[in-house]
Order: sequence, then structure tokens, then C-alpha cells
Amino acid sequence: MYESTDPSKMIRSRLDKSGIVISALCAVHCVATIALVSGLGVAGNFFLAEEFHRITLVAALIIAAGAIGWGALIHRRREPFVISLIGLCMMGGALASPHGLQEAVLTVIGVGMVAFGHVLNLRASR
Repeated sequence: MYESTDPSKMIRSRLDKSGIVISALCAVHCVATIALVSGLGVAGNFFLAEEFHRITLVAALIIAAGAIGWGALIHRRREPFVISLIGLCMMGGALASPHGLQEAVLTVIGVGMVAFGHVLNLRASR
């Protein structure tokens, strides 16, 4: 992956990559839940549970804070931090929205922004 064997850089890279994967999984979860619940009427109790969304948002916050915050301290670029922060705020706003299209749109845009912030952080760290 990297020519450098700097453990700090490798950990930040893994955190960013984890953040990107989790963001993608979150977007898939959001779209798939709407399709499953509306199309089949199954899995609503699990996928629409408020606790599930709170726990995953906390996980996204921790990973983003670790990877992007740490990266910002090193590479001094604001873009990854600002873009990810806006995305995380949108994800938080989705929790305050009723289940449905508005929540899905806020979540998908939010996780997309967080993933983009992780990509920018990876690029800035190279």
C-alpha cells in the first residue's frame, strides 16, 4: 500500500478505509431498508430501530474523529474535517427526522460526505 512503514500512517489509513467501508454500508443499509420494509414488510423492527441508528452514528463519529481528526492534526488540511463534519451533522439530522424518504436522503448524503472526507484525508496523508 504505502512505501512508508510509519505505524501512525498505517493506522490512520486503516481508519480512513474503515470509515469509507462503513459509510458505504450505511448507505446500502438505508436504501435496502426502505426497499425491504416497503416491498416485503420484513425486518422493520431491526433496521428501523432507533437504537440501531444511534449506535451506528456513534461508531461513525468515533471512526471519523480518530481518522480525520488525527489526519487533520498532521496534514493541516481543513477540507476532510469540514466535509466529514457536515456529513456527520446530516446523519445526526436524519435521526431527528421521521423514518422515510427524508431520513434516507439525509443519511445517504451524509454518509457520502463522510466517505468523501475519508478519501480526502487519505489523499492528504500520502
